[in-house]
Amino acid sequence: MSKRVPLLIGVAVLIVIGAGVWWWISAGRESTDDAQVDAHITPIAARIGGTVLRVPVEANQEVEAGAVLVEIDKRDYEVALERARAELADAQAGAAGARAGVPITSTTASSNEVTAKGGVEQSESAYLEAQQGVEVARTRLVTAQARQREAAANASKATKDVERLKPLIAKDEISQQQYDAAVAAAASNTATTDSAQAQVKEAELGIRVAESKLAQASVGRQQASAQLKEAQTAPEQVAASRARLAAAEAKVRQNEAMVKQAELNLEYATVKAPIKGIVSRKGVEVGQVIQQGQPLMTVIPLDRVWITANFKETQLDKMRPGQRVKIDVDAYGGRKFNGKVESLAAATGSRFSLLPPDNATGNYVKVVQRVPVRILLDEGQDPEHLLRPGMSVVPTVYTR
Repeated sequence: MSKRVPLLIGVAVLIVIGAGVWWWISAGRESTDDAQVDAHITPIAARIGGTVLRVPVEANQEVEAGAVLVEIDKRDYEVALERARAELADAQAGAAGARAGVPITSTTASSNEVTAKGGVEQSESAYLEAQQGVEVARTRLVTAQARQREAAANASKATKDVERLKPLIAKDEISQQQYDAAVAAAASNTATTDSAQAQVKEAELGIRVAESKLAQASVGRQQASAQLKEAQTAPEQVAASRARLAAAEAKVRQNEAMVKQAELNLEYATVKAPIKGIVSRKGVEVGQVIQQGQPLMTVIPLDRVWITANFKETQLDKMRPGQRVKIDVDAYGGRKFNGKVESLAAATGSRFSLLPPDNATGNYVKVVQRVPVRILLDEGQDPEHLLRPGMSVVPTVYTR
């Protein structure tokens, strides 16, 4: 029994030393098997619809950035581009006409206003002259009527004188010369009366003519006034012309946008790889009719992979960006890679789930959460691009 005590003490000391060494080593490391390789998975979708003419790539083929992935029948889009260009040319011609019409409208409107003002002055003068003509014609009528009455009175007196001289000439109480003079005077007065009547008729006709001219002058004055009012709308006419120009220029811009869109659609008929990578999930074939937005394939750049490790929240006490990481890959015989911690996620993985947990209930059970940690591989660690997204790995972070 006495010989076993030192042996047991030695074994206990070795166990304590081993446990201390293990604790010292493991205390500066944090590891998890909840980790996998990640990469940017770029989906390739059709931006236009049409019939597929050519698919020059195969699944799992490496492609360079800008390589043609899918070619879509572009004839319909070529026709649409030509139509858009024709509509643009028509709109540009319309805008050019509207642009030239603005100064013409301005000049014409100003000239019309000056002409209309002159027409108003002229029509006003003609109206006043016609009014004076009516007054003159009426005065002539009054004068003619007075002369007619005077001539009628003289003719009546001369006729009565002849009637009184007839008995006397028969008795030879007066000379034949006196009688002939009375007859001639009666005839002259009768002729004067007829002339006066004709002058009255002429004066009446003159009144009608003067009144007709006055009516015409009044109509002309009204027309000239209306033309002046129309000509005075020159600012509105110029504004309308400028509005038509603005509308035509807006149509030009609209058609320019349509041409650009048609050019883009024609360009979209050739689907190219946005980045260098491996083609995956290829789901398009020659002759297939595809729709806008339809997924065609994905491109994965294997030269830019990283590790997403979901560490428990209790492991993050001393974990910081920049710390060294050893990565054991389950594939390829447990091959090891070196890397470093790039960043820690802003929230736990459960917060990004479809149904985030709500702990505001009475039956709460505490669950240790996991926080995604992004780990970058050191340069030159995977020149053959062996790591593929989704592979399981076991990273070990050296926190000391």
